[in-house]
Amino acid sequence: MIFVSINPFALKRFFLFLVAAIGFSCVSCFGQSILLSVTATPYDKQMTRIRPILISNNGRARDRLSLAIVNFWMGNLRSIPYGFTREWKTPVETESGAPADCKAKAVALYQRMEAYGATNVRLVIGRHTSRSRCTHCWLEWETENGSFVLDPTLNWSALPLQRLRRDSYIPLFAYEGAKKFRAARADLVAQN
Repeated sequence: MIFVSINPFALKRFFLFLVAAIGFSCVSCFGQSILLSVTATPYDKQMTRIRPILISNNGRARDRLSLAIVNFWMGNLRSIPYGFTREWKTPVETESGAPADCKAKAVALYQRMEAYGATNVRLVIGRHTSRSRCTHCWLEWETENGSFVLDPTLNWSALPLQRLRRDSYIPLFAYEGAKKFRAARADLVAQN
């Protein structure tokens, strides 16, 4: 007869290793946001004019939309004078040359990218910095070469997401096609 005893110290080491592995896998998420799918956002009523633009998928399949072309489009939109409006403008209204705000410029860029076959593009409403009192609107684009923030109101070209400061471009809500998201801090989600 052979007796097998379970060493309590080995069991403790296993659980310690398991907790450490889970902890290290979550560390990279700290400071970033996770998008949680929602059925409605506080902006839904305001966005009725541009909803057809967000959910239309009339993109032509292209080889690959280059970052150079997107930067060119951003430069064109950036050169439009800034002017706040309460109502969301359509891309046609934005490209008329009349002053446009961050919402109008982001939607115009979103439509152009979708028309050229871009995928993984989100319209984001959030805060430009943690100290911002007003909300701001920009795009996030995930590509094979990394993720980019596209802000044609404040920037002339795309910014790699990994190069941004932690306290800038803080998402609150996002829209990707017909999907709606609410942003939550990854460290809070990891705790729950």
